[in-house]
Amino acid sequence: MTMRHPGKSARALLAATLLAPAIATAQDAQGQNVTLELNAVEQVDEACRISFLIQNGHDTDIAQAVYEAVLFDTEGRVDRMTLFDFGALPAARPRVRQFVVPGMACAALGRLLINGADTCAGEGVAQDACVKDLTLRSRAEGVEVMG
Repeated sequence: MTMRHPGKSARALLAATLLAPAIATAQDAQGQNVTLELNAVEQVDEACRISFLIQNGHDTDIAQAVYEAVLFDTEGRVDRMTLFDFGALPAARPRVRQFVVPGMACAALGRLLINGADTCAGEGVAQDACVKDLTLRSRAEGVEVMG
């Protein structure tokens, strides 16, 4: 008696069928947060322009998101605390927001701490939606983002 092994397409179909619910659950859990990326810093006269890429991974729009940020110099000292108002964040849509910080040289910016959300509002939006599982990253060379 010889045993037949399922073909590649049959094995792939079986694997996809068995793994689909697990993959969907992992994607749902992973996507239910806000992702905040420090994308660039650029010197503009006597100010530093800070550009962020932000994405609301929740199922509902956030009407207003305001984050408290602490800017540290390259020696680790607090330079200033400020509020960044990212405005409305539609669900599952990336947005770029820019903020000009007067009196700051971009070369002096060493770290940026997201201290929390001052405001996180919207119909059906949980109070902690802007900070729960907040994903932070930086593409700006020499500037770390933490939270």
